[in-house]
Amino acid sequence: MKFSKPLRIIRNLLLFFFISTTVTVVVYSFMPVYVTPLMIIRSVQQVFKGESPAWHHEWVPFDKLSPHLPMAVIASEDNRFATHNGFDFIEIQKAMKENEKRKRKRGASTISQQTAKNVFLWPQSSWIRKGFEVYFTWMIEMFWSKKRIMTVYLNSIEMGKGIYGAQAAARYKFHTTAAKLTAGQCALIAATLPNPIRFDSAHPSSYILKRQGQILRLMKLVPKFPPEEPTGSKKKKK
Repeated sequence: MKFSKPLRIIRNLLLFFFISTTVTVVVYSFMPVYVTPLMIIRSVQQVFKGESPAWHHEWVPFDKLSPHLPMAVIASEDNRFATHNGFDFIEIQKAMKENEKRKRKRGASTISQQTAKNVFLWPQSSWIRKGFEVYFTWMIEMFWSKKRIMTVYLNSIEMGKGIYGAQAAARYKFHTTAAKLTAGQCALIAATLPNPIRFDSAHPSSYILKRQGQILRLMKLVPKFPPEEPTGSKKKKK
């Protein structure tokens, strides 16, 4: 069966998209993500405002991150991160029910969805972006481990004006390194993530301090991440 020229073009474009995105996702499963679309977009926005572009970012591996930081963002953003498949349908149902009565709608994006958006897409919400977000979330859940998703998330997420990732936030907010962030500092960072431009973890408002306390309490309740490998799985012979 022969395809018409428009159909061949569409087929080739879809094939190119699938192959190129698959290769990119696989490469990012082991290669650091140094640049994201959001970093570029924010820099362009700063230029149009007549400001000098500020772009602070330094990739660090998971073992160079404070162990409190994954716990803080899980407690704040995505309690079931370690167990869901990229989409938390329990939270989605809750959000849909709550949004029937709320003027200001709340989302139910998981850490996996936010990582897909940060690394591959643009910040402005639309049905088109949501569709791509579902696709890339499915891809990274298939090719990356949960630990890798968390590593990329904590290295790429916006944590202040011109500040991306845990290492930059640690340096410019708390004058330390990502590895040395305390539980309290990690909770402050997590508390500002819904709007890191408006809220400053280095100079927290009363609202952020209240959120910090809530997150610190939740950090004691959510399962440890990454999960500890079982020890002594093989029984010793008597």
